[in-house]
Parts: sequence; C-alpha cells; structure tokens
Amino acid sequence: MNEWGIIIIVAVLALAVGFWLGFLIRRYTVQAQIKKQQQRARQLLEKADKKAKEIVLAAKDEALQIRNAAEKALERRRAGLRREEERLQRRREKLDQRQEQLEQRQQALNKRQSALDKQRNQIERLRQEQMAMLERVAGLSREEAKQELLKAVEEEARQDMARVIRRVEAEAKEEAEARARKIITLAIQRMASEQVAELTVSTVPLPSDDMKGRIIGRSGRNIRSFERAAGVDVVVDDTPEAVTISCFDPVRREVARRAMERLVLDGRIHPARIEKVIADSRKEVERIIREEGERAAYEAGVPGLHPEIIKLLGRLKFRTSYGQNQHAHAIETAKLAGMMAEELGANAEIARAGGLLHDIGKAVDFETEGTHVRIGVEICRRYGVSEEVIHCIEAHHHEVEPHSVEAIIVEAADAISGARPGARRESLELYLKRIHALEEIAKSFKGVAECYAIQAGREIRIIVKPDEIDDLATIRLSKNIASKLEESLEYPGQIKVTVIREIRAEEYAK
Repeated sequence: MNEWGIIIIVAVLALAVGFWLGFLIRRYTVQAQIKKQQQRARQLLEKADKKAKEIVLAAKDEALQIRNAAEKALERRRAGLRREEERLQRRREKLDQRQEQLEQRQQALNKRQSALDKQRNQIERLRQEQMAMLERVAGLSREEAKQELLKAVEEEARQDMARVIRRVEAEAKEEAEARARKIITLAIQRMASEQVAELTVSTVPLPSDDMKGRIIGRSGRNIRSFERAAGVDVVVDDTPEAVTISCFDPVRREVARRAMERLVLDGRIHPARIEKVIADSRKEVERIIREEGERAAYEAGVPGLHPEIIKLLGRLKFRTSYGQNQHAHAIETAKLAGMMAEELGANAEIARAGGLLHDIGKAVDFETEGTHVRIGVEICRRYGVSEEVIHCIEAHHHEVEPHSVEAIIVEAADAISGARPGARRESLELYLKRIHALEEIAKSFKGVAECYAIQAGREIRIIVKPDEIDDLATIRLSKNIASKLEESLEYPGQIKVTVIREIRAEEYAK
C-alpha cells in the first residue's frame, strides 16, 4: 500500500470518528434541552396547580359572600313582607271600622226617615182637623176648605222639606268633604311640582346685532335655507341682540332653537352648514324625546308601554297647555292618581297608567283632526293599551260617563294638577269671556234678580226674587245652574254656586 492509500484510509477513519463524535455531542445536547424543557414544564404545572388552588379558594370565598348577601336580602324581603302583612291587616281593620260607621250612618238615616214619616202623619192629622174646623166655623164647602188646607199644609211642608234637605245635604257634604280633603291633601303633600310658562315662540339670544346680518345672509339665502330645512318662521326684528323662532309644532320649534344656538355659537353660517346642524339637532331632540318618555314611564311607575307611546310621552316635554308643561302634568297626574287609588283601595296600576296617558293625544293634536281625548283613545287602542286605562282617558273630560272608580280618580287627579295655584294661566281675553258666560248662564234662569262672578270666576253669587222663588226652589235652582255650567263651559277646577234669597219688609210710619 502506497502512501496515498494510507492517507485516504486515515482521512476516512478521521471522518468517521468525527461524524460519530458529532452525533454523540448532538445527542447529548438534545437530551440536555429535553431535560431542561421537562423541568420547565414541571415548574409551569406546579404554578398552574397553585394558581388553580388560589382561584378555587377565591371562588369559594366569593360564593360564601354571595350566599351571605342572598341570605341577608332574603331576610330583608321577609321583614318587608311582614311589614306589608301588618299594613294590610291595619287596612282591613280600618275598612271594618268604616263599614261599621256606614252601618251606623244607615241606621241614623233610617231613624230620620221614620221621624219624617211621623211628621207626615201628624201633618195629615192636622189637615183633617183643619178641614173639619173650617167646615164648622167658616161655613165653607168641603172642596173650598180642602183647597185652603192644602195650600197651608203645602207651605209648611215645603219649608220643613227645605230645612231637612239642607240639613242632610250639609251633613253629607261635610263628611264627604272631610274625607276627600284628607285623601287629596295626603296626595298633594307627597307631590312636588314646578311652575311653567306657556310659549308659542322661542327667542334665541345673539352676542351682537351684527350676527343678524350673518343669519339673514346674502339676499336672504341663509334665513331661507334655515326656514326651509327646519320648517319654522324666523323673525328678525328690532329686538336688540335676539331673533324669534315661531312654529305651531313644538318639536320643530325646539329643533330650530337648538340649531340656531349652535350656528350662532359656531359663527359659520351657510346653507350646507345649516342643513347639517339642523339634522344633528333633530337627532338630538329625538334622543331627548325617547329619554324623556322613558323617564316619564319610570317616574310614574307604568312599565311595559309600546315604544311609540314612549315616544309620544317624550314629545309632551315640548307641549304646554295654559302655561303648564304637559310632560310634567302627565307625571304629576299619574302620581296623584296612584296615591289616591291606594288610599281608596282601587287599582293603582290602572289609575297611574290612566293618569300618565290621559293627555297623550296632545302630542299630535295639531297634526290630527279631533279632540285630544279621541286622538289619545285611538292611539292607545292601536298600541295595545288595556280597555280599563282607555276608559280613564276617554272619561276624564266626560266625553263618556265614567263607570269605574279609577276613571273618577284620574279625572280628580287631572283637576288637582291643573287647578292648583300657579299651575296654569289663561289670557285676559279668555278670562273675561268665561266670566261673562258665567253671569249670562245664571241670568237665563227664571226668578234671578242679580248675579255676580267673584274670586276670579271660582264662585258665582245669585240673588233671587223672594216672591217667585221659595226655599225649596232655591236649592233646586243652585243644582240646575251648576249642571248648566258643567254642560256649557270648560274651566279649571270647580265653580261654587251660591244662591241667596232674602225677604225685606218695609213700612212707613205716618
């Protein structure tokens, strides 16, 4: 073997040894990495196990806290139920007491009826005695004596009847007024309301009179664009640093007012900007309408209303009547009706819903023909409101006669909210027309000598002719005039009718 052959063999051997050594080193390195990864995996498993134990302990603590809180809440609920049961028991006892009082009242009325029957028997006996006496003494015929006696007895009976009627009516009215005053006062004491002012226009203040020119724009293009996009009339007159926005639709007027304020504050006024600002303001007002409708339903305690009815309730935020905001009036009426229904043992849920929705038609009465009551009834029927609540709506202005306690309660709550001092105001022209109509209706009855409307139309005093109207007819006349006023006039609150009859005797000494 030559030298080159030896070198090649040595080289091959060296290469084989090197390859084998490399393989051993590689294997050792891989095993070391595997051990390292296994050790790291064990550490991760230990950490995960420890973390899992901590989470389990925390979950057990949280579950224990939730259980304790639930037990406390359950205990509070049980205490509340016990209090409610005690309150119901007290109410049952009060109802029993009222039932006993009513029975005693019925017994007293029966006794009075018996006394009246005895008086009638005495009158009949006296009439017969007078007839016999007249026949003997006056020498009158039986028919003539009968006529004289009947006339005398009629005068006495009419006077006695008038006295009894006045006494019974006074006692019944005193008891009814005391109970009604207690219930109404309790409801009013639990209510807080604010005075509002009626506006048919909105005034936007300006930083300076120079802004008026920018609002009008070149050749009036800005103001025309604003009026066309907002659907309102913008009045730019001599009023310093102010412009007036007029519109029959209160929602459009509010959108225009907000848009004008933004334009004035921003200073960039041109047709494209006007349309964008009005669109943004319209979205903002729609959001406010939705929020105010939801707030009204929440504050009144009337859940489950249709979204369209919620929207109409929100529109009442921008609607006023006689200076009273209809959104606040609806909430106030609902709360008053609910309180009175609870005191009287009626269905408070129906009363609250009827009070909240009784003027819902005013949200769109300027867009639809018909009274706001008829419009409201149609809207509520369309969106699935119960017939009991709908009856409260259609009966609160006596378009139909109320046949449920809740309807009468809603009518009373509406009158309380609208007639309280400062809630509403009316123009001088309407006030004078109402006063004149009061006096004209009173004068139209036979036997009326003079009549005067006093206390801003809250009372009318009527002086009758004593030779034409007796005591019994005086009572009947007051009732007839009151009924005529209810049929012919619309007025807030109530009107007191006072009929005065007096006899004056005059004689001259000669």
